Amino acid sequence: MSQIKELKVACFGEVLWDLFPGREKKAGGAPFNVTYHLSRLGLDAQIISAVGNDDLGDELLNQLRNWNIPIDSIQINKEQPTSTVVATLDKNNDAHYDILAPVAWDFIELNNFSKQLVANADALVFGSLATRNELSRNTLFSLLECSQLLVFDINIRQPYFHLPTVEYLLKKSHIVKFNKAELHLLLESLSKHYNTDQEKISFIQDRYNLEEIIVSNGALGACYVTKNGLYDFPAKEVTVADTVGSGDAFLAGFLSKRLSGEFDETEIMNEAISLGAFVTTHHGACPNYTLKEFYDFKLAINN
Repeated sequence: MSQIKELKVACFGEVLWDLFPGREKKAGGAPFNVTYHLSRLGLDAQIISAVGNDDLGDELLNQLRNWNIPIDSIQINKEQPTSTVVATLDKNNDAHYDILAPVAWDFIELNNFSKQLVANADALVFGSLATRNELSRNTLFSLLECSQLLVFDINIRQPYFHLPTVEYLLKKSHIVKFNKAELHLLLESLSKHYNTDQEKISFIQDRYNLEEIIVSNGALGACYVTKNGLYDFPAKEVTVADTVGSGDAFLAGFLSKRLSGEFDETEIMNEAISLGAFVTTHHGACPNYTLKEFYDFKLAINN
């Protein structure tokens, strides 16, 4: 019996500490969170980023080691600090962030190791936040040329939304994930107004020649657009602890099925929505869990 090839994913962008009032700090950053959940799902996931030459950077690297995630692609910047983000939760347990700058991941350098890592991966996952500084932006632009499948989690964080950069990344990408607010912001920036979600998504798909689009909408579920059409999926009913990182877990669940060669839209999105829901039942973006614990949860909420 032949062994199934292990799926490899490279993620690019921010690694940081989320600082919540009255709570222990939590490791985070969208690409960091996606890397964590892909690893938990059994994929070979690695992140290209940078930390400072400081205690917080050492703690982040140790956290990754404890999770058995390689740290070879994380650079140590002697000039800039490890990133911290002051996070607050509103009355709906949704997180809001004050992202400090400049920090180490604003200065990710291009090197042969990262280029080879991306070239050997089944996909490169990236967002827009790490393009706020010219150096990291140019590094990402170069890595885009090395990858066979580009997955853009748009992940807009104000005031770091730059329309020309986002449009460039959209035109390069194969798969793009928005949340409903990000889709609205992009259309508003382009002075485009449509009445239905289908019209909005069709415009985006045509303008940027996108093969696949995912739009998540929290408790209202998500939709997935492929060449076969638009598919709507309801959310799972769970007791929410907080929503921090649920979108990142959603994307990891999506990719774990999509990259495995699964072409059933329902199966792909059920994995995505189930993992997103699972994370909302915990505090923080990267709760400690086993694959069995997730699949037991998934079985329970789908019955």
